[in-house]
Amino acid sequence: MILQQLSAEGRLLVIDKDPAAIAAARLALADDPRTYIYSGSYARLDEIFAQTGWQRPADGILLDLGVSSPQLDDPQRGFSFRQSGPLDMRMDPSRGESAAAWLAHADEQDISHVLKEYGEERFHKRIARAIVKAREESPIDTTQRLAAIVAAAIPTREQGKDPATRAFQGIRIYINQELDDLQQCLEHSVDLLAAGGRLVVISFHSLEDRIVKRFMRKQSKGDEYPLDLPITHVESNAKLREIGKAMRPSEAEVKRNPRARSAIMRVAERLS
Repeated sequence: MILQQLSAEGRLLVIDKDPAAIAAARLALADDPRTYIYSGSYARLDEIFAQTGWQRPADGILLDLGVSSPQLDDPQRGFSFRQSGPLDMRMDPSRGESAAAWLAHADEQDISHVLKEYGEERFHKRIARAIVKAREESPIDTTQRLAAIVAAAIPTREQGKDPATRAFQGIRIYINQELDDLQQCLEHSVDLLAAGGRLVVISFHSLEDRIVKRFMRKQSKGDEYPLDLPITHVESNAKLREIGKAMRPSEAEVKRNPRARSAIMRVAERLS
C-alpha cells in the first residue's frame, strides 16, 4: 500500500529481525527497484539508512511493533501459549539465547524481574518460584509446559485473558530486547526525517506505548527552561509536533481482525 502511493522516484526501506519476514518481503518486493530490504534490528536505523546511499532524508517512518501474526501462528517459533511447540521466542532464531535456554539458568530474582518489568505480571514472584522448582524436575522446553506452570502458580484469573499472557509477553520482550531497540530507533528517527516528515508508531501494549508517548512529548516540548522564562517554540529547540490524539481501532476493525484490539497508533511531524 505504501508503494502504491510512491512515485517512480520514491523509495521504501524495509527492516525486520525475522528471517522469515525478510524472505516474505523479498518474495513480494524484490522486483520493485524502489525497495531496499534489510535483515536486522531497526535499533541501527541510522546506519541502515546510510547504507542505502539515498541522499535525501525520509518523508515518513512507520514502526509496527511487537510480535506478528505469522510468528504467533507458527507453533515452531514458540511465541504462542495456545499451541504446543519448542520454547524459542526469538524473532531471529539464528541469534541470541532462546527462552528455554534462558529459563534453564536464570536465577529466580532475574526471572521475577523480567516478569514484573516487561510482563507487568503482579504474581511475578510466585511464577518465578514455580519455574525454578519445575526446572529441577525436567527442562522447560515447550510452550505448553511453561503455560501450565504459569497457570498453576497464579491464584486468580483476568477475565478474557489467558493466565500465561503476561509471562509470555515479558519473556519475549526480554529475549528480543524489544524496548531497548525501540528506544534506540526513536532516537535515530528524528534526525532522519525531513521537515514535515511523519513518524508513525503502532504499539500493542502499555510498555511500548509509554515509551513512544514520552518520546514524542519530550521532542515536542524541546529543551527545558524555567516556567517563567519567555521562550518561543523555535527557541525551545522542539523537533516534533504531535499530530492528533492516540488512535485506536474501531469496533468494526476489531471484528475483522481481533488481534488489532490492543493497537495504539501515535503520529508526530518533524519541525523545520
